[in-house]
Amino acid sequence: MEPLELLKKYVSDEKLIKHCIATAAVMRELAKELGEDEEKWWTIGILHDIDYEQTQGDMEKHGIVGAEILLKEGVDEEIAEIVKRHNHMLFGDYEKPVEIALQAADSVSGLIIACALVKKGKITEVTPKTVKKKFKEKSFAAGCDRNRIRMIEKLDMPLEKLYEVAIRGLISVKEELGLS
Repeated sequence: MEPLELLKKYVSDEKLIKHCIATAAVMRELAKELGEDEEKWWTIGILHDIDYEQTQGDMEKHGIVGAEILLKEGVDEEIAEIVKRHNHMLFGDYEKPVEIALQAADSVSGLIIACALVKKGKITEVTPKTVKKKFKEKSFAAGCDRNRIRMIEKLDMPLEKLYEVAIRGLISVKEELGLS
């Protein structure tokens, strides 16, 4: 089963599906930039919140239930483990590039989409400079964890480069996200 089909088997909320698509698009671009497996990173991004509706955001269960679902569905154990560990409330000692990238992608995607919404939904008008400015405004897209975004620096990627890569990824799925 395709990752997006699998996600939709367990998730009905359109906003959550769009969040997963956005995270996956950023993950794919980060994989490309870092010389990693683009398809695997895309899949991880799509599936990272597969259990969110079932766990109703219970951070004691989120990720753990997701890994159980993925294993039951026959998804690769490595992907299931990364999905399990992405819950930064339970885990946080991220060393693997894919885990670090997922932390950053999960939060930066929301920050950049918020920037696009300020520009009437035009993701193509969002620049790294725009994101850098909004990153500093703690009240803007307050749910986007700046510390998780900063984790990308562990991979020797400056924030400005992350913004550039993430914007490129989000532009590639702008129609699916309802952006222009």
